[in-house]
Amino acid sequence: MIRNKTSKDKCFIIVDAAMNNLIRPTLYDAYHKIEPVKKTNGNEVKVDIVGPICETGDFLALDRKLIKVNNQDYLAIRTTGAYASVMKSNYNSRTDAIEIIVHNKKSQRIKVPETIQDMILKEKIIEFD
Repeated sequence: MIRNKTSKDKCFIIVDAAMNNLIRPTLYDAYHKIEPVKKTNGNEVKVDIVGPICETGDFLALDRKLIKVNNQDYLAIRTTGAYASVMKSNYNSRTDAIEIIVHNKKSQRIKVPETIQDMILKEKIIEFD
């Protein structure tokens, strides 16, 4: 899910993925190729690709050139590797991202994300006397 937002000085693409799903760009400026799923021709714009968590570090890419995308278009965050999955968290009660592997032009969903109900059920209720 994408929403474009433009301020006086910046263009933002807000995606439904966040630092809890992919912390590496925030931690040590890791680079992941990000591109529209649907290939289109158009002008490149410089954007920050950010998540919906209100944190300064909630970004996936800063000052990245990307062909202009519309609201509700999809982006592929590529080359994340296994680290994205094992370093993820449920910070701010956010669920996992959908993980898809693409090989030889075939794609397959490789992980079923937890629901918020799944996360709540794992919490242990402690009763005090």
